[in-house]
Amino acid sequence: MVKIVWTDQAIQDLNDIGEFIAKDSERYSREVIRSLFESTLLIKSHPKAGRIVPEYHTDYLRELIRGSYRIVYRIVDIYRIDILTVHHSARQLKIPRISRKKK
Repeated sequence: MVKIVWTDQAIQDLNDIGEFIAKDSERYSREVIRSLFESTLLIKSHPKAGRIVPEYHTDYLRELIRGSYRIVYRIVDIYRIDILTVHHSARQLKIPRISRKKK
């Protein structure tokens, strides 16, 4: 099975999302964050379950769509997937440093 690695950026994204939602509802904030986090369990057994990120057109950069959020990940190799960012779909996607696939 593949190891899922959350980047610092993705963790910060979750924190930011949680803080924003918590302004209205701490309970709903926890539910959303839990749901986003657990969504990535699917790619442990099915790394290509997400669609190719349309802005980048590369097979190793994929995303899961969960509600209003895009969970963008990179397939590093058969043993590792990096979660790069969790992004609200209403905003323009910017992914730091994804120019080449690591081996």
